[in-house]
Amino acid sequence: MCEELMIRHGSPTLAGLKTGSLFTCPFAEEQAMRDCVRCWNHRLAPKGLRVMPLRWQKGRALIYLYRPARLARDLQRPEVRALLAPRGYCCDEPARCLGRLMQRLREQDEFPHEIGLFLSYPPEDVEGFIQSPVCGFKCIGCWKVYGDAAAARQTFGRYCHCTRVYCARFAQGFPLERLAVAG
Repeated sequence: MCEELMIRHGSPTLAGLKTGSLFTCPFAEEQAMRDCVRCWNHRLAPKGLRVMPLRWQKGRALIYLYRPARLARDLQRPEVRALLAPRGYCCDEPARCLGRLMQRLREQDEFPHEIGLFLSYPPEDVEGFIQSPVCGFKCIGCWKVYGDAAAARQTFGRYCHCTRVYCARFAQGFPLERLAVAG
């Protein structure tokens, strides 16, 4: 079931279209989650992917599937650094950024708005959401768009198509390692 959730919510990351994806997965106990994550990392690391539990709560784990090299590149963008630095992130070290994100997730019930920067959302859209989450957006898809709506719609379409293809292939028996693109 958890692999199916990863495919359903993480296909664009598995395909190399985006830096990271989030999904919530139920586990009987925390150790079972850790064992599963360790197994996924063993299988996906050769493809340049990593799986990290960001939060464990009430039998459910918030799982971050991501491409570490791409995250490191994203964190060097000036507009990303400008949004993260005031919130206590050290963009020079991706591991510390993820640690800070985990801390922020523990400190509040809602997702911290900057989480979109870890998911390949355009910085202008993340900034727009931080400034005005309720109004001012141009369209809604995988995220609220405050900047280039046409480009966002194209991206939404690519993500949706990718997810349909990956879900169909997974249903046909393609293993996770075969679906993941090296990057």
